[in-house]
Amino acid sequence: MALVCDHAFGPVGLHRLQADIRPENRPSRRLVERLGFRQEGLLRGYLDIDGAWRDHLAYALLAEDSPGGVFHRWRARVPD
Repeated sequence: MALVCDHAFGPVGLHRLQADIRPENRPSRRLVERLGFRQEGLLRGYLDIDGAWRDHLAYALLAEDSPGGVFHRWRARVPD
């Protein structure tokens, strides 16, 4: 995921990445938080999943949030 972010910010030229995650999906929330994504808000009734409108948390990462690259930031935080 970190390499995908770096590719999106580098060669692709994107400025912003957004991940919308269901609040109960703690592993996905932890992943994006470790990559530097910031929680921006709650999207109430965002998607119809299994017949019910489900809330999601909106996370975003801007290119300038990781000037040395997302992979480098992630790698520096991973214990040996």
